[in-house]
Amino acid sequence: MKIIGITGWKNSGKTTLVTRLVAELCARGLRVSTVKHAHHNCDVDQPGRDSYQHREAGAHEVLLASGKRWALMRELRDEPEPELGDLLPHLAPVDIVVVEGFKLAQHPKIQVIRAANTLAPLPEQARNLVAIATDDPALVPADYGCEGPRLAIDDIGQVADFVLAHTGLAAPLTQGHPHD
Repeated sequence: MKIIGITGWKNSGKTTLVTRLVAELCARGLRVSTVKHAHHNCDVDQPGRDSYQHREAGAHEVLLASGKRWALMRELRDEPEPELGDLLPHLAPVDIVVVEGFKLAQHPKIQVIRAANTLAPLPEQARNLVAIATDDPALVPADYGCEGPRLAIDDIGQVADFVLAHTGLAAPLTQGHPHD
């Protein structure tokens, strides 16, 4: 699987870019998965639900399944937070994984910078930037530790073209898919 990260400071537009990029890549016939890092104690379950009660009772993992989707929840309890590399093998094979967050992981990343938001470079250890997506036409990527291009954040076609070229992927030419 190919991997591209979308990173940046809080409220820079990471989630907006990820959702637009995923839609564009899917429209081009690619299978896409995402991994989102949360800095807070997020919970996808709801108090009072059976699956929540299973976790609260001490279950290490709870797999919730329905006719539309399934989700596996693992309680870390006293275990350390997993690294990105530990999580990726749990995904089914796809063409590309778009990662939001995980600033310190060493996968290739596009930094999102909005002129109206924080313009500070990311810390040195959070780099491995292959491009900058921005609404500032005067921004110089090299000033942010990036040797790659400046991409127009609102030109999702340009961003998707860059991602495909950078990862060596091409959109399927037929309706069929190699994973089918």
